[in-house]
Amino acid sequence: MGMTIAEKILARAAGTGSVAPGEIVVVKVDTAVVIDIGFYPGIWRWPARVWDPDRIVVVHDHVVPAKDVQSAEALQAGRRFVARYGVSRFHDVGATQGISHQVAADEAYALPGTVLVCVDSHTCSGGALNCCARGIGPAELIYVLCTGETWFRVAPTICYEFQGRLRSWVTAKDAFLWIAARFGSHANQNLEFGGEALTTLGLDARRTLSTMAAEVSAEFAVWEPDDLLLDHVRARTDRPFFPTSPDPDARYLDVRRIDLDAIEPRVALPDSVAGNTVAVRELTETVKVDQCFVGSCANGTLDDLATVAAIVGGKQVAAGVRFIVTPGSQRIYREAAKRGIIATLIEAGCLVTPSACGACAGLDLGVLGPGEVCLTASTRNFKGRMGSPEAKIYIGSTATVAASALTGRITDPRGIEASR
Repeated sequence: MGMTIAEKILARAAGTGSVAPGEIVVVKVDTAVVIDIGFYPGIWRWPARVWDPDRIVVVHDHVVPAKDVQSAEALQAGRRFVARYGVSRFHDVGATQGISHQVAADEAYALPGTVLVCVDSHTCSGGALNCCARGIGPAELIYVLCTGETWFRVAPTICYEFQGRLRSWVTAKDAFLWIAARFGSHANQNLEFGGEALTTLGLDARRTLSTMAAEVSAEFAVWEPDDLLLDHVRARTDRPFFPTSPDPDARYLDVRRIDLDAIEPRVALPDSVAGNTVAVRELTETVKVDQCFVGSCANGTLDDLATVAAIVGGKQVAAGVRFIVTPGSQRIYREAAKRGIIATLIEAGCLVTPSACGACAGLDLGVLGPGEVCLTASTRNFKGRMGSPEAKIYIGSTATVAASALTGRITDPRGIEASR
């Protein structure tokens, strides 16, 4: 029997001809990403050596700019690490800084056919680049930094084949929320995305789906490669990579065909995502919001910022609503500024923040108070995720969040007159 994309990538990284679900494989890691929160005092331990500084990336993204003395100490430790071991791929405060998973896409650090690891659970975002990318524990990451190896238990794969085309103001986030409602948890399963609709979904849309796979507890979430992806990678790196497609007779736990034409805007209700989403029309005009947020590794792309601008352009955010927007990286921020998108957002009453994880993770840049309601296009909504455990967090698409910011209530974006 043939292998899935994830199985083929893991087999190659393990130096073996084939792998099968249930097997434990030791693999060579192509890229290890270290983020700032790993350098906090009491968490970080200096390794005696690193296996290859050219395969290590350091990104300051969770507490940028430093929000307190402890954060500043963590950033200092990150800078010392880079200097000590000669790491050249370093993204500190400056022109190339951003959320680590967005940076991995911006710079093509997540390479097709390779293995990438980081301590952040949303590392699966790299799967949009045909890469086996996954979050691991801090101790495991230290081991990787020293040896260049780690291990995985090979999981069975669910294949999602997309067909049709998303309708106006319906997005990849809505498709994910529909999958989360219909199929629930994907614990101990790999996800593979492809199908005839692949060419209708840009890389930003694919990254949203791969990133959100963490919210249904998937292992790897890998996309088939195509010319769009390969052109993106070739324009950004001369490192070797290995586009990987499934074998024609690949073994899947299930193959699920998703008609994108049938998807409509959805939201996840507070406290969880898997099995907990509904159509926006079921909530329209009934849920008042205090804060709206677009950003994070899932929805801080240039496409997302352009969507917000198209909806709020020439209008004003509703009185009493805080609308926070976080570009996923400084590259995105800069390009959005060149296109006039940032000016449009500010004129509409949005607050545009630095490229960091602060609002999404409840660290800073938009912490929720007791009893407040937030509609977010970010990743996660468990109690206390964005601040007070007494706050309620709904998750929706960028279009739904932007439309709701204008009305002050969760609103179907299809009913908003946009300025496209």
